[in-house]
Amino acid sequence: MTLRKWFYLFWTTLLVGAGAAVITGLILQLGDQEIQLGGKEIGFSAATMLLGGATISVLSQMGFFAYLIFRYIAMGMIRNKWTWNMLQGLVILIVMFDLIYLRYSGSSGEEGWAVYLILPIFVLVAGVAVAWWKVRLTNAGSWMPTLFFMIAVTAIEAVPSLRLNNAPSTVFMMVPLMACNAWQILILSKVVNTNKEP
Repeated sequence: MTLRKWFYLFWTTLLVGAGAAVITGLILQLGDQEIQLGGKEIGFSAATMLLGGATISVLSQMGFFAYLIFRYIAMGMIRNKWTWNMLQGLVILIVMFDLIYLRYSGSSGEEGWAVYLILPIFVLVAGVAVAWWKVRLTNAGSWMPTLFFMIAVTAIEAVPSLRLNNAPSTVFMMVPLMACNAWQILILSKVVNTNKEP
């Protein structure tokens, strides 16, 4: 990857994150004029939402490049592709369980556990949709790496908002984060001019 290609990926991801944050902020404001983000009530401010989206996009990019480096090292140690895919599948299952159980056990329990299914289902559906799209753009070998990135890596990146246990904060972070992650994983093969898996 050249510096020019990296600049393209950086700035387009920044725009995706900022745009998704503004749209998410507007929708959240339609539901409640005083949005609680991070435990503080704030009114809608385009500058605040743009800055928040830009920050989330940078977090997404750090996670993306960390994932690419981790994957390169792991595939050097685990030569068997089937074993590597099974390990990724196991991590996805653990992350999905944790998104439900750890968030529920850390709460007061007043809402009931079914409320804590919404986020994992959203992440799973988005992950499957992006993985399916990635397979159509490249090849079948990109299914598991894309699913792993969209579920496991996104969950790790979203830890700051998940710790707050505040629905608007989680929505405001997850939507731009998922949009940025989807953009990066889908555009990667075009940026590096290859149809191989990520």
